[in-house]
Amino acid sequence: MVKIAASILNADFGNLASEIKRAERAGVNLIHLDIMDGHFVPNLTIGPQVVESIRSYTTLPFEAHLMVTDPDKYFSAFVKAGSNLVLFHIETAPQPVELLKKIKETGARAGLVLNPETPIETLFPYLEECDQILVMSVHPGFGGQRFIDSSLKKISSLKAQRKNLGLKFQIEVDGGINQKTAQECRKAGSDILVAGTYLFRAKDIKRAVASLLKKQG
Repeated sequence: MVKIAASILNADFGNLASEIKRAERAGVNLIHLDIMDGHFVPNLTIGPQVVESIRSYTTLPFEAHLMVTDPDKYFSAFVKAGSNLVLFHIETAPQPVELLKKIKETGARAGLVLNPETPIETLFPYLEECDQILVMSVHPGFGGQRFIDSSLKKISSLKAQRKNLGLKFQIEVDGGINQKTAQECRKAGSDILVAGTYLFRAKDIKRAVASLLKKQG
C-alpha cells in the first residue's frame, strides 16, 4: 500500500497544529518536515524547537528531510525533538555510511536523498544501509514546483536494484506531486508520495489525499 507523507512546507505556519490535525484526519500516513538552512538550499524553514512543539499534536511518524550543508551536526537535535526518520542528501555527506549508522544508533530510521541532477547510481554503494531513499523530483528549496519527469527512471532503477539485492528500503518521491504524477510514480515503484502544496491548498484535503491513491482509467 502506497503511503502519503504530508509536507508542512506549504501549510499555514500560523496554525501548524491544526494543519497537522487536518492532514491526519484526511488520511495521511506521515508528516514530512523540510529542514532548510539557507546554505545547501536557498530557503530557511524550521528548527528542532518547532518540531518539538508540534510533536504532541499527532501520533503520526515524523520524517526530517535535512536540506543542510552539515547533517552530521544537526541530526541528533531533530531525533530528540521527535523525528522518527532522518533523511540527508548524498551531496552533503562525504561518509554517508558512517552518518547512516550514527542516526540508527539513536533509535531513529535513516535514509538518503538525491537531487535531480545527481545520478541515481551515486546511491547504489549505500543502499544496504538505508531504510529509505528519497528521490527529489524538483530542485529542493521551495514548494509548488513542476515535476521533473526523469525522476521516474530513477524510481524504476531503485526498484530494480532493491529486487536484485534482496533489500527492503522504501522508495519515496518528493516534488510536484499531484493526481497525475502520483499515478506515474506509483507505476514506477514509489512506496511513499510526499505532497505539500497539492494537499494544503486543496479545497478538500481528504479528497486530495484520496486522489493520490486513485487508479486512473
